[in-house]
Amino acid sequence: MWKKIRLAAIVSVLGLTTACNPGSTGDGSTAPSGTTAPNGQTNKPGETVKITWWDYMSSDEMVEALTKVIDDYQKANPHVKIERTYVPFGDLKNKLLLGSAAGQLPDIVWIDNPDHQAFAAAGVLADITAEVKEWGQADQYFDGPWSSTVYKDKNYGVPNSSNNLALYYNVDMLEQAGVKPPADWNELLDAAKKLTKQGVYGMSVSAVRTEQGTFQFLPFVWQSGSDVTHFNSPGTVEAIKLWKELLDSGAMSKEILGQDQQASMLQFAAGNTAMMVNGTWQIPVLKKEAKFQWDIVPLPVNKQGGTILGGENWAITSTSKHKDIAWDIVKFANQGEYLKNFLKAAGRLPSRRDFIQDPYWQGDRYFKIFADGMNVAKARAYGPNYPKISDAIQEMIQQVLTGVKSPEDAVKETDAKIKPLLQ
Repeated sequence: MWKKIRLAAIVSVLGLTTACNPGSTGDGSTAPSGTTAPNGQTNKPGETVKITWWDYMSSDEMVEALTKVIDDYQKANPHVKIERTYVPFGDLKNKLLLGSAAGQLPDIVWIDNPDHQAFAAAGVLADITAEVKEWGQADQYFDGPWSSTVYKDKNYGVPNSSNNLALYYNVDMLEQAGVKPPADWNELLDAAKKLTKQGVYGMSVSAVRTEQGTFQFLPFVWQSGSDVTHFNSPGTVEAIKLWKELLDSGAMSKEILGQDQQASMLQFAAGNTAMMVNGTWQIPVLKKEAKFQWDIVPLPVNKQGGTILGGENWAITSTSKHKDIAWDIVKFANQGEYLKNFLKAAGRLPSRRDFIQDPYWQGDRYFKIFADGMNVAKARAYGPNYPKISDAIQEMIQQVLTGVKSPEDAVKETDAKIKPLLQ
């Protein structure tokens, strides 16, 4: 009965259907043996302990970096066998949902940070507040990523990578049009219109009806002085009106309604878009693929600046029989060189203030824009009902951009949907 209740809770919260120094850990200790797990099971000395780990990293570079972490940990701790499983991003929520109902969850999982609070509230994740306090490194993390791991003042994970959004632009196109990289919304609108010509759109965002649409829109809401907590405000209306004017004027393609961030990047790389809102992870791709000069600036400001936080968190599941060892692995992987290796491979940023000072991020003209943005990057930490909140925002974006509803009416109706979901 409890499994059925928990399953229903997770479905309700997440809106799901079933359809990153060998021999030591972050605090200088070695992995424990002969310890007692939270459920009372004792790991006998010399006994091999299997730890299961799920993530959705698939690039060859990323797999190589993660394999290095796993191999080095196992060499330093021969009694531990780590079994890593790749789970496609689109399948992870459902797999955790079904695994929770069946009692078949991994020990360690990577979670997209906007989903973290929802899974914590549903009882899927282990409370590691005491472990984090003993670790003593929480104050090294940026507020944005750290806030995504906290639910009701308890800690349910550790950020392992971050990203945020900025404005990419085609240097050649802007120079030919006599346009400077826009610094505010008025300049953005003006530049997008001037850059639009036969076969080229001045601007691109992802307005797709998925989390990517919300991810791209929320920075504009925040920059207008509004927020999810008071969504029905002039600022939100101003933000969606900006997108609509860009679309209606022809400065953005109607394809943005079904275009994810990867598709937006491909249009930019092909020279079909002069500017785009996109993330850190596109830098390695464009360095290899773009046949023109490009650059990045912070997102143009309105009443204030700011960007949005993306990325992943480490978590240990509540059903793990080896929480102590799982936590030791998380600490091990968060050591500087291991963390740096898989962040570089994934085109991500450190979630820690101390690590982000590394020359790799500070010395690269592109990465530095995003690294500096971490000081103002805001997390989507709106409680366990955030997936439903996001769905309402996605629907509003599509309604306004397609002309089904006026900005004012759509924002007002969305606010009414959001208010009961805030906790």
